[in-house]
Amino acid sequence: MAVTSLWHVKGSIKDVIDYIENPEKTVPNEDMQDFFDVFSYVKNPSKTNEGEYVSAINCLKETALQQMILTKKQYQKTGGYIAWHGYQSFKPDEVTPEQCHEIGLKLAREMWGDKYQIIVATHLDKGHLHNHFCFNSVSYLDGSKYNYSKSEQKRLREVSDRLCREYSLSVIENPKKAPTRPLYLDEKSGKPTRYNVYREDLREAINGSRDLQHMMKYLTDKGYEIDFSGSHWKMKLPQYRHFTRLDTLDERLTPDFIRSCLGGASRYGNYKARISYSPHMPEQYKNAWKPHQKTTGILALYYHWCYQLGIFPKGTDYKPASPLMKEELRKLDEITAQVRYGVSI
Repeated sequence: MAVTSLWHVKGSIKDVIDYIENPEKTVPNEDMQDFFDVFSYVKNPSKTNEGEYVSAINCLKETALQQMILTKKQYQKTGGYIAWHGYQSFKPDEVTPEQCHEIGLKLAREMWGDKYQIIVATHLDKGHLHNHFCFNSVSYLDGSKYNYSKSEQKRLREVSDRLCREYSLSVIENPKKAPTRPLYLDEKSGKPTRYNVYREDLREAINGSRDLQHMMKYLTDKGYEIDFSGSHWKMKLPQYRHFTRLDTLDERLTPDFIRSCLGGASRYGNYKARISYSPHMPEQYKNAWKPHQKTTGILALYYHWCYQLGIFPKGTDYKPASPLMKEELRKLDEITAQVRYGVSI
């Protein structure tokens, strides 16, 4: 069984040149760091059995970055994405290092070997063997830029699966949609992404409800839309178009498992839904809206005039959804960090 993914690497040619000239003093962004790590295995190959499992296609591995820069300059395409970085990860103890690297090379040649300069590095330092692919965003053959479309994503998965079958390896028959890399990194770091918020609110609903009906009411009071029909239960905030299956948040969250866990913290009765807020929100705003209570006083007058003046569009059903606020604050933090970085430069 092999899992594949591919993402673009943002940065500038200057970042790459700085890294080549002095890698110890280069401080790239997170994506660039992963990208540079692959090339560092040529110089520091402890993770790849002293460089045995690092190979180059259409370039020399010792000078791959320099050759990629020359290709970009030759076709005057030094802007946009620097490169593409991906991986192919195998099930633990299913392949040998030799097989892993061999499959990775075949995959890279079939996918990108006709036009692009590629480095393939096989990692041996984890519990599961996996290949890293780094290739130039600009073709050395005709200067065209690589476009990772949905059809390319499908082809990558199909080629990888076919190679796994040729080597008698297992294949995922019904793959689930993988999150984007930024979302994956935020999920991994525990930031309040939409799915982390879903998991936390779902945990509260399960532990604070002694029966399924109250759990459904708990989630509805929090602002969620739910669909507990069929064998796959789903939930979403009204701002999103699509439902999210509970078993994609955690594979254990099947209907039977949820029923067996109800009431984990509600020994003396069901809990009422409680709204949680970001610790960065001023106290006066935390009390602006409370579930099941009508807004009164100066705040109600303010909302009324916002509605009359057209600041709040008419004909819109407003549903306060504090869980979404957490994700929006995460996005705001990212934008703030980018602005501060730009000012510091």
